[in-house]
Amino acid sequence: MTGPAAKLARRKNLIAIACAGGVMFMTGAAFAAVPLYQLFCQVTGFNGTVMRADAAPDKVLEDTVLVRFDTNVRGLPMDFRAEQVSQRVQIGDTGMAFFDVTNTSDQPIHATASYNVVPENAGAYFQKLQCFCFDGQTIEPGQTVQFPVQYFVAPEIATDREAQGIKEITLSYTFYPTKGETNPTRTASIGAKSGPAASGAVG
Repeated sequence: MTGPAAKLARRKNLIAIACAGGVMFMTGAAFAAVPLYQLFCQVTGFNGTVMRADAAPDKVLEDTVLVRFDTNVRGLPMDFRAEQVSQRVQIGDTGMAFFDVTNTSDQPIHATASYNVVPENAGAYFQKLQCFCFDGQTIEPGQTVQFPVQYFVAPEIATDREAQGIKEITLSYTFYPTKGETNPTRTASIGAKSGPAASGAVG
């Protein structure tokens, strides 16, 4: 086929290819947006996302902050609780909290914890050195595991005009099924608490 008809056909083919490429690009961008958003939150503390630190501060202030702990479970047969309701720590000093997780089913559970803090503008200053939320966890049938969390509130919070008045921070965790892993059907009651930060952002 030659002439105007051939040119029209080629033009339609090019348009179809361009549209298909656009759809594939947008789909890929949508999938990429989630991990990029999570990375952005972890680096900046945006939306109350707790930041990960490599070392503790070299300065400890006299001012203190009351840290409260909130635990939640979504779609898993497990009990999840904090061993302490709250802790009072000096700003810049390292705190250690412990959490207990029990698999109440007869099959292994693969779970990952998301986390955030309230108020949100404390997210950039509440930082963790060690946390079970950094990796996915596997809990065997009937097993109870104790997870430590090592954290601090960065001294810079004292010079932030929007955050320097914060006297209480709530650290909230929510356990979800780990994506791509097979988990037992929810057959047991979940003894999870709900709290002010239960809606949590993924980290």
